[in-house]
Amino acid sequence: MPSSSRATSRSRSPSVLRTDTPLPRECWTDEDGTPGPSCLTSEAVVRDLMKTYKSCFNNPNDPNDKSFEPDPENYPAVELEYPNTGASEKFVLLAPKDPDHYNPIMCLESTLHTILKDYLTPQQRAMFGTLPDECFADDEAHVYTSSAPPRVVVETEVSSPSPPLSSASSPAPSVSDASSATSSSSLFSSVSAVSSISSLSSICSMSSFTDLSNHATPCASGPPTVDYLRLLQRAINKHDGPLFLKAMNAINALLRLLKYPPLPADPFEALPPNEFREAVKTWGSIPQGVIERVVEEVYQRAVGPNVAQLRRYQAFSSEAYGELMPTLVSRIIRDTGLHEGSLFLDLGSGVGNVVLQASLQTGCTSYGIEYMAQPAKLARSQLEQFRTRCRMWGFRMGEVELEEGDMLKSKRVDELIPKADVVLVNNRVFGPSLNEAIRPKFLDLKEGAIVVSLQEFAPLSGVTERNVSNSVLQVMLDDISAIFQVTKKNYYPGHVSWHGQGGDYYLHRVDRKCYASIKQQFESTTGTRTKPMRSSRLRR
Repeated sequence: MPSSSRATSRSRSPSVLRTDTPLPRECWTDEDGTPGPSCLTSEAVVRDLMKTYKSCFNNPNDPNDKSFEPDPENYPAVELEYPNTGASEKFVLLAPKDPDHYNPIMCLESTLHTILKDYLTPQQRAMFGTLPDECFADDEAHVYTSSAPPRVVVETEVSSPSPPLSSASSPAPSVSDASSATSSSSLFSSVSAVSSISSLSSICSMSSFTDLSNHATPCASGPPTVDYLRLLQRAINKHDGPLFLKAMNAINALLRLLKYPPLPADPFEALPPNEFREAVKTWGSIPQGVIERVVEEVYQRAVGPNVAQLRRYQAFSSEAYGELMPTLVSRIIRDTGLHEGSLFLDLGSGVGNVVLQASLQTGCTSYGIEYMAQPAKLARSQLEQFRTRCRMWGFRMGEVELEEGDMLKSKRVDELIPKADVVLVNNRVFGPSLNEAIRPKFLDLKEGAIVVSLQEFAPLSGVTERNVSNSVLQVMLDDISAIFQVTKKNYYPGHVSWHGQGGDYYLHRVDRKCYASIKQQFESTTGTRTKPMRSSRLRR
């Protein structure tokens, strides 16, 4: 794997072109988000490889503070709330000695950024402060996406809570937690932008906010404000461990406030919903940023620690290993029109990245078969973790079936090929004999089905009796590939794992009507008949 390996925590490849609108589908789930004991966590990944990690933070006010240094038992960590009810994950606050290895702090940043960007309304997002364009660990002069002032304010007096407004689009009232008023000198927090909130009594500790009251800045339109996201970025850039923990505690308190709103005073009132789950119910499709984050999270935990084992296979042989990156998978999904009712097959599915992303992104039913034992094992692990992660994020994926075996001998492949809408064959890493042996499988494809490959199985569309000789056309019409209309597409550098260059991929659409037309024209022009097809399946 190159240095930009997906074992690291962020992809540096070009962004997916998002010009096409996916077909709408209902993707929310009513399942609880509790990860469960089988969840592969960020903490577990780092704990198992503790010797390969080093300190990232320190305590600028106490040079003798060793709490931010690596330790097999007492390592620094912080928890992050995920969107679904009951879902959270602990991240170890250490950095990898090798910059290409998994970085839990960068992973936490990316996940938090995705949650705030894709789940919250602008008003809700403003509670947390100023959201950067991409990530938090950048120069503080970074250009930000929002110029709106943060809406979490720190006041020196207790304000009486106002009744909630009826419209979520209207500014919500300032609110206070009267239960924290144990001292006249105490500081109090008030939150706006969430119309259902009338009390902060559900927050277990107001210290999450008061600890940062000294960072409040004046606001011309109201009380002083605290920009928690800016403080988080400052802590990362200055390696300030105590400030990072305080900022994350406040951010998590706000996330919990959105997930678990205060109970209404009237016991007969309906319970307020988890705002994140409500957001998912409004989606017509899962946002691309969320898809890429889930794919990356699962890969980092299930595959990343085992990448070295995948390097052992001989390149460009029938036992070669290579991956399509998430950006290219998204392009292929758009090119082929995969949707919730589609059946997608991946022949040579490796660690399962493509089948899993396809089912997550579109809700389609996916099947993958892999011959090599180690990638097939990792694919099964990824599938289990995908299902867990989807619950944590509050949505569902389509059905996925994985098989370890030989695609040429599998009875399941023979059963599914005639029903398939899209078949992916990463034949760029196949040997010539395997490429030739797999071609007869395509004879059973239905009309309109698409085969996606990294090398063409048939000549590009546009080859007819007008631009080739009769003898060449005769051979072509007797070939299995004659049923395909082929389109060549380009992919960009960083879209595949086996090199850092760009290249081509091919869409082979089954079009037997076009084949019959060309054959008829050829026969009427030459006065001869082509040789019988090698299989009647060509005429299906």
